[in-house]
Amino acid sequence: MRRLIDRAEAALDRRLNVASSAPIALALSGGGDSMALLHLAQGWARRRGRRLLALTVDHRLNPDSGAWTAFAGAAAKRIGAEWRALPWLGDKPQTGLPAAARAARHSLLSQAAREAGAATILFGHTADDVAENALMRAEGSPTLGWLREWSPSPAWPDGRDIFCLRPLLDVRRAALRDWLRAERRDWLEDPANDNPKFARARARLALGSPAFDAAVAIQPVDEGGSTLAALARQVQVQAFGELSIRRAALQLLDDPTVGRFLAMAAICASGRPAPPRGDALQRLRDRLERETDFTVSLAGARIAAMGPLLSFAREAGELMRSDAQPVTLRAGETAVWDGRFEIRADADLTVAAVAGSAARLSKSDRGRLLRAPASIRPSLPALFQAQQVRLPRPFGDGPAIARPLCAPRLSAACGLIGHESDISPTTMAQGGRSSYVEDLALALAP
Repeated sequence: MRRLIDRAEAALDRRLNVASSAPIALALSGGGDSMALLHLAQGWARRRGRRLLALTVDHRLNPDSGAWTAFAGAAAKRIGAEWRALPWLGDKPQTGLPAAARAARHSLLSQAAREAGAATILFGHTADDVAENALMRAEGSPTLGWLREWSPSPAWPDGRDIFCLRPLLDVRRAALRDWLRAERRDWLEDPANDNPKFARARARLALGSPAFDAAVAIQPVDEGGSTLAALARQVQVQAFGELSIRRAALQLLDDPTVGRFLAMAAICASGRPAPPRGDALQRLRDRLERETDFTVSLAGARIAAMGPLLSFAREAGELMRSDAQPVTLRAGETAVWDGRFEIRADADLTVAAVAGSAARLSKSDRGRLLRAPASIRPSLPALFQAQQVRLPRPFGDGPAIARPLCAPRLSAACGLIGHESDISPTTMAQGGRSSYVEDLALALAP
């Protein structure tokens, strides 16, 4: 059992900043995996001088969910951890409930972590979860995605600048329960885990079959992470948030890695939460091989191949068919607009696309706007106050600052952020050479 604890603590030491005063969040369901992680993480946090904040999402899908939530809270408080309950409110979908519940869980956890000042959320996923995911993919069922020890939150934009750490990925579920029994710790069992109606329950039953070779399915998967990181380091971030890369960098690479990079670059440029898949992505790869210059729309992004460069920007024509609706902010409030810009307001105002309002800008702001490529000008954020229209800093000198999110999002997705101390709102896709906002201010200075 000591070996189990040592492996988990080694992962915490490898990824977390012991000098930080910020809390570490932990997703606590009350099940055996998360309960084992709670006790392991609290011991580590106490010795390292970090605070542990346990977060329990109450999906309100089972009559006993309130009791489960109370059980988790009591367990966290009993060992000295902070704790919060996070209810999933509102109507639940009639179809696709497991996927919707996962999305809501990550969103709630990310929001709570951000409010507490935490940049890392611990999850109790085990080697069995890796194997179950492999079985679910073979069945064609939605999964948790490729489980990695360290990865950005899948919730967008709620999960921006938030990372997930899974220190138990090489530990079997049975070993955790054996350890809990030895320590005389209780845990809960969700009856849905045994209901073959759900794909994960079917995978769990198959995993327990003597005929199933779990050792094969549990092997870690190489997602081309080193190649993705190398590509991300070659991305150039233009003054108004466009991303570009030399087409030669994508040559001679295997299709899955190229496809994943193109999908991530597209959603980082467009602000959408989910990457494109299937035929549209394949057609883009085919055109990159066959054609010299072309422009195509994909997942809300305008992808232009011009000479040696491939660039990604927001497709302005998609603005009316997206969630880029106006956002009203009070002074001091922060919100994400269009999935691409984090706006912090200095005064009461409304954020919306420049679109047809460019003529109402001041002469200075119009001059700065003209420096942006014509194709992306309509999709940039503007600040509306009564009859005034201004550009936020650093694009203009209006009463708000806009932090572009496309570059740090791509940086995180491609694996350039490997440690808690590297998580920063100013991290760039180029590996953190300098602050993106500072670079923009310099580039756009009169």
